[in-house]
Amino acid sequence: MKWWKLIIGAVLLLGVAAITVGGLKTRPPPAVDVQFAKAKKASITRTITGAGKVQATTTVKISSNLSGDLIELLVKVGDPVKRGQVLGRIDRKRFEAAAKQAFAAQSAAKAETQVAQVEVERTSVEYGRAEGLSKKGLTSDAELGKSKADRDGALARLASARERHAQAAAAYEEAQTNLAKTTLVSPIDGSVIERTREVGERVRGSDFNEDVVMTLAGLNSMEVKIEVGEHEVVFLRLGQKADVSVDALEGQTFEGTVTEIAQKALIKNPGTEQEITSFPITVLLTSRPPGVLPGMSAEVRIAAESRNDAVVVPIQAVTVRSEKNLADAPAPIEGTTTSLTAKKRTETLAKVVFVVDPQGKAHVRRVRTGIASDTELEVVEGLQEGEQIVEGPYRTLSKDLKDGDRVQELKPGKGPQRRG
Repeated sequence: MKWWKLIIGAVLLLGVAAITVGGLKTRPPPAVDVQFAKAKKASITRTITGAGKVQATTTVKISSNLSGDLIELLVKVGDPVKRGQVLGRIDRKRFEAAAKQAFAAQSAAKAETQVAQVEVERTSVEYGRAEGLSKKGLTSDAELGKSKADRDGALARLASARERHAQAAAAYEEAQTNLAKTTLVSPIDGSVIERTREVGERVRGSDFNEDVVMTLAGLNSMEVKIEVGEHEVVFLRLGQKADVSVDALEGQTFEGTVTEIAQKALIKNPGTEQEITSFPITVLLTSRPPGVLPGMSAEVRIAAESRNDAVVVPIQAVTVRSEKNLADAPAPIEGTTTSLTAKKRTETLAKVVFVVDPQGKAHVRRVRTGIASDTELEVVEGLQEGEQIVEGPYRTLSKDLKDGDRVQELKPGKGPQRRG
């Protein structure tokens, strides 16, 4: 009976040994849960976006060049106006009096000029008579000189009178201009979008500080001003088409055209880590959207460049890896410098995608990209149509996934698997 007990003991011993050896064997790591996508050929458009405010193409501030009391305002906010239409009036009594004084001064100067002209004519006749007598020897040289001096003096007084008349005429013209300025007139066809003064208030005209009475805008022509970065402005051209969506009109898109591209950058927070460089861009709306008013928020999407039959992938499928960790990275250049003070080299990053082979392994591959839309990115080199790639999740693709890792499709509702 002992022999079969020995057999059972040996079998149990072998089983324990087999289990122990199996547990000690290196198990392959589990497959990483990822999302798959395929490279495909499609049309792609580089879209440049920006947010801004809708404003009228033409905005005019109506202010007074004169100081006085507002005695009449004929329009209110929202009223349409025509070019040349009277908008309001400033008390004109003082300016009427000034115009009358200037007119009287002009008339007096004109009369002085007429008197001086008569005197010139009289002295000229006297000088002519004296000159004729002098030729016949019937008068002295002294009398001839006196006649000539009288004639020359009259001519000088006439010239002076004419200058005073011209000065008085200019003063009268200025007084008339000031009198006309007491009537506020619209210089454009548009609408009143703001009124900052009321009847009875006093306006203070100045060449150095305008006193705005109201603001007009030509609402038939609207535009949106946005700012784009320095890496985007290089792709913009005048005349490019744009789509404009206004926040207040949800779900509606309106056509626009790029009409202005700034040639000088706006630099915010210069010399700091928060320095931002941008360029103002103006997009003119093809027609005024119903209900859109100046000051409304809008988003502009400009179609800057398009490609047909391009190899495209989801934009999140392209990530970066350190250049030195890539298999095809160039060998470092050996130098003779051994100084401990040598500057640390900046790490170079390369754009890559993870291509999935038939055995379910992901391999990193360097790519060169082209234009990008909101959701897709053109791959110019490194990828062929139809190849399967890893699209996400973002953390897995950007940090965790390594070359040669086994991958499997992430099932809906299941979070990504992470390796400790």
